[in-house]
Amino acid sequence: MAEVIRMPLLSDTMTEGVIAEWLKKVGDTVKSGDILAEVETDKATMELENYADGTLLYVAADKGQAIEVNGVLAVVGKPGEDYQSLLDGEGGSSNGAAAETKAEPAPAEQPKTTEEPKKAEAPKAAVDLSSIKATAVRMPLLSDTMTEGVIANWVVNVGDKVKSGDILAEVETDKATMELENYDDGVLLYIGVEAGKAAQVNQIIAIVGEEGANFQAILDAENGTSSAPAEAKEEAPAASVNGSSAEASQSSDAEGRIKASPLAKSIAKDKGINLSDVTGSGENGRIVKKDLDTFTPAAKEAPAPAAAATPAAQPAAPAPKPAAVPEPVGEYEDLPVTSMRKTIARRLSESLYTAPHFYLTMEITMDNAMKFRGQVNEVSPAKISFNDFAIKAAALALKQHPAVNASWLGDKIRRYKYINIGVAVAVEDGLVVPVVRNADQKTLSTISTEVKDYAGKAKSKKLQPKEMEGSTFSISNLGMFGVEEFNPIINSPDSCILAVGGIKKTVGVNDAGEFFVTNIMKVTLACDHRAVDGATGAAFLQTFKQLIEDPMRMLV
Repeated sequence: MAEVIRMPLLSDTMTEGVIAEWLKKVGDTVKSGDILAEVETDKATMELENYADGTLLYVAADKGQAIEVNGVLAVVGKPGEDYQSLLDGEGGSSNGAAAETKAEPAPAEQPKTTEEPKKAEAPKAAVDLSSIKATAVRMPLLSDTMTEGVIANWVVNVGDKVKSGDILAEVETDKATMELENYDDGVLLYIGVEAGKAAQVNQIIAIVGEEGANFQAILDAENGTSSAPAEAKEEAPAASVNGSSAEASQSSDAEGRIKASPLAKSIAKDKGINLSDVTGSGENGRIVKKDLDTFTPAAKEAPAPAAAATPAAQPAAPAPKPAAVPEPVGEYEDLPVTSMRKTIARRLSESLYTAPHFYLTMEITMDNAMKFRGQVNEVSPAKISFNDFAIKAAALALKQHPAVNASWLGDKIRRYKYINIGVAVAVEDGLVVPVVRNADQKTLSTISTEVKDYAGKAKSKKLQPKEMEGSTFSISNLGMFGVEEFNPIINSPDSCILAVGGIKKTVGVNDAGEFFVTNIMKVTLACDHRAVDGATGAAFLQTFKQLIEDPMRMLV
């Protein structure tokens, strides 16, 4: 029996998804696990996985069109199987059939003859491209938070022969530098992004194919330039008012609502762009990410009526700049912001200004831990550090206080049954947080080995995205730099992060009033007050303190 493939919920804020690319076409044989399409959500472009064996019988949307969450995307079944009954049972599925039936009578209707050829040209472009023996290499989604990648280095040059499995380039993401693998045999025909430049996820960065293949047609189809001449001839009178009538008719519907993808709306909000000023290049004038990447506000200065208002509005914008950025009085250097630094700035700003932080600081006596560490390192296959103690103690404390091992999800609080500790590691460009999984179940020597391995990979930018995902609690240790205490920013979506300071000798007083030298370490727990209350955080810290001050308890 045929199976309906629906638009999945790919993020907690997603309401609809846009088909960025179909990787299978109607009539193709597909298996469970195959990638059917790439879907653009409000956060990233993600792969849509098939979960039924059979033949792709039907697709409900073309490239660039949006489908609401849980809406019908496709139908997979046996060749020739009647799937219409499945579509008739869906509220909006009949639209797809109606669109197909209208495609035939439309040419006979004079008012629609100008629009129908545009829709008909899309399939033709696909057929033409299929005859070109070349494949576009796109910027892959290499991490869950990645929006763009920087080409750190091209390993091959245009004209070089490449095989499937060869490394084409090194790509710097927001988390690590990774190798970009080739999937087709042929010649590198085109490089679209120079070393050191950034490319958006899913953007064409290279083309591989037969020598002499017309790769320019692929680029024209990507940029939409192949259909531009036809539109220019048909709509010559409107061409002169490109910024007004065309924009109003294509980028908004009959009710005046602006048509834009969820990701485009998110980008526009972040950049402060008014979507009504943007001309959409997507299906039916829909505004997509590419339109915002190339949008410049200066283009709107053309209309004469706005000329009077524009000069008045513009001087107000530059006015604050001299105050915010004073003229330098000596030599200085402007450093480009790396992808990693951009992501750190964005994520920590979001965390600090959306999660209500509060901080709890506690002193821990380290005398027993220092003696115990010496004893353990005599028999341990790996050298144990105090940071390893902190990871193990935090994991065991989380087991006793599951309310701290949680995430705030808006309408619910998710408490994790597993304990994954994210460990902040400083690198040249910023900070990465590899994850020690199931830390409560691991020995101190195992934790030590993993952390050292992650640190080495981080320094050489070889950490994989999967090694930095899935933390439920984080630890940041600046004690080795002589820092006594500090207030960390929560590593979202975790609810807490523990800041570990250095060990300092100080004077203590016993019950008899006698002075003695002791070793103290300060720790500070930052909590998201939406998920963790003060008493809950304090109880966790008390358990953590007990485990560190009596470290033998971590072994039983």
